[in-house]
Amino acid sequence: MATHIPFAPVREGQAWLLSCAPDPAEVQRAWDAQQLAAIPTGPHWRVAEAALARSLDAIRRLGSKTHGPVLADIPHGLTWWLLPPGLADELDDVAGLTVRPADWALECPPVTHSLGGRWWLAVPDGTGQLTDPTLLAAAFGPGGYRPEAETQA
Repeated sequence: MATHIPFAPVREGQAWLLSCAPDPAEVQRAWDAQQLAAIPTGPHWRVAEAALARSLDAIRRLGSKTHGPVLADIPHGLTWWLLPPGLADELDDVAGLTVRPADWALECPPVTHSLGGRWWLAVPDGTGQLTDPTLLAAAFGPGGYRPEAETQA
């Protein structure tokens, strides 16, 4: 059963996600058939995989800091953070994060609803906003990212 996201910037986010696929029509056909669609990483974004619980904590730590899309797989307790395509080794030593190589396929549901236990924890908004690897590393680090107001209190 699909869970719809009524308040998300659906049209723009969906168009952006489709634009990242080598064959947007093939992706749309998969979604129309209620199937996940494989979108390869590399040209538009890279992916860091993490446990769902750690990602929820990282999102909480980031607070109002802007970050990019985060895809969650509820049954498997995993998430995938979308990062800039030029990612080098910034996250190599961050415990709890596994950076997937370019050309690794991320099985995505549409922005509009969940499929197969996957849903967008942070939806693509159509702007192409991706997560800054430095902020993600800080949020997953030992002390975790803390907004300035929290560290000065």
